[in-house]
Amino acid sequence: MAKLTRQTLARIRADHREPENWIKVGMSTSGLAAGAAAVFEALRQGVEERGLEVAVKATGCVGVCSDEPLVEINVQGVPRTMYGNIDPDSAQWLLDAHVCGRRVVEKFVVPGFADLVRPEDDPPDAADPLGDPPRQYRIVLRNAGVIDPESFEDYVAADGYLAAERCLCELEPEQVIEVIKSSGLRGRGGAGFSTGLKWQLTREVPAKERFVICNGDEGDPGAYMDRSVLEDDPHAVIEGLLIAGYAIGAAEGIFYIRAEYPLAVDRVQQAIRQAKRQGLLGRDILGTGFNFDIDVRLGAGAFVCGEETALIASIEGQRGTPRPRPPFPSVKGLWGMPTSINNVETLANVPRIMLKGADWFRGIGTPENSGTKVFAVTGKVRHSGLIEVPMGTTLQAVLDLAGGSGTNKPIKAVQTGGPSGGVIPREHFDKPVGYESLAGLGSIMGSGGLIAMDEGDSMVDIARFYLGFCVEESCGRCAPCRIGGKQMLLLLEKISAGDGVPEDIATLEKICQAMKGASLCGLGQTAPNPVLSTLRYFRHEYEQAMCRPSPVSA
Repeated sequence: MAKLTRQTLARIRADHREPENWIKVGMSTSGLAAGAAAVFEALRQGVEERGLEVAVKATGCVGVCSDEPLVEINVQGVPRTMYGNIDPDSAQWLLDAHVCGRRVVEKFVVPGFADLVRPEDDPPDAADPLGDPPRQYRIVLRNAGVIDPESFEDYVAADGYLAAERCLCELEPEQVIEVIKSSGLRGRGGAGFSTGLKWQLTREVPAKERFVICNGDEGDPGAYMDRSVLEDDPHAVIEGLLIAGYAIGAAEGIFYIRAEYPLAVDRVQQAIRQAKRQGLLGRDILGTGFNFDIDVRLGAGAFVCGEETALIASIEGQRGTPRPRPPFPSVKGLWGMPTSINNVETLANVPRIMLKGADWFRGIGTPENSGTKVFAVTGKVRHSGLIEVPMGTTLQAVLDLAGGSGTNKPIKAVQTGGPSGGVIPREHFDKPVGYESLAGLGSIMGSGGLIAMDEGDSMVDIARFYLGFCVEESCGRCAPCRIGGKQMLLLLEKISAGDGVPEDIATLEKICQAMKGASLCGLGQTAPNPVLSTLRYFRHEYEQAMCRPSPVSA
């Protein structure tokens, strides 16, 4: 097959039209686990049997994951409608009532979905990030539930690879870096370091070769943002990786993805094959002389491999353990060469920034935290799922978009940043989402997990759960993490059982400070956060647990 040119890509965009009448079924992990494959087949057969001129199309997860399987219908004469919790029988009902009868079936409507997302051409005002009514603004998730993630043409028709074309054909690498720096894009994996500055540092190091890595080793409990992006819009991340490779002068990019994400792995590998067939990966891309290829490596389930130096060691075939920094990967990374490591969400932002400009992106969010952030909101909320909001949005607004409390008890705290994050109480839900603001509350942004807890949850048990996860996932290389974490866990188990004494709290705090200051990597340095934050805001629950009488055995 002849390689695509800019002209042929433009022709695909001009000619590829979405059908006038269509039905879309979410076919990512959450949907498939809920039975979406059977629903898709029932709709396909039902349309065929009824002789309807309606296209039945597979898409990714639109984000309302708790209501899967999701079916969206757009036919003339009826409002475009999202239905949830559909099975094969109710799918037939939708065909008869909505498609043939031209009436909305209220029983299955996902409430408020029509007002869920602000149009892309109407970016939010920084002074009022959500607007009225509150709505998401989607950059990273803009194609989720919209395009078929396995269709190259669908992605191209949605302005796919247009940013890569412009970068490779019209801009010098240094100009690309300058746009990303000016946009204020910060790493969405948790650290919040300037993406453009990281690219610049990597490019400036003299070397015979450089590498760029997409970190898809998402492992936080309750977090699945990166998995969904890889499943729903793999070409967007590939395009971001391609642009990053061009900017830093790398000829090879690597996807490092958890092996526990089989669908994400399959769709990324399929998208890479499509891009290679079309000449968007390989040699002399778009006739520019730029060579760039991508490989996929699978992680074996070690949480610590999300740390960039441990990730590099894993790719090299070594045991995935962190190493001291400096030197940082931008100076000495994979195979000793300068390496830029960016997470999935960071790279997914890049094409839109290069297409719409740095000022557009910087105009969303806050001066210190530009753009949007994707959250996986789970726990005691009415609608668990993915929510993308402008930086600066309050925690309460994020919870409201998830439907508020899903129990008969009010939400009393949220955990942000995964097991290394902190617990934030209800009185601080009015605080804005941002790297510095969350750090000031004793938590971290992390990759974007947000777990809601209600009045029935014990904060001592919450801290014990998260610390237990970190102890289990510790690589054991440094003593502060290996020994300190285990000693804290024993103390928490003692307190939770009602056997604690007041001195245990002082010991916990002392070990926390030692781990934060002396651990080798981010896992050990941040593992005490759940303990410190729950002691900060819910110390009375620790004290009450100590006074609890021990259960009398029968």
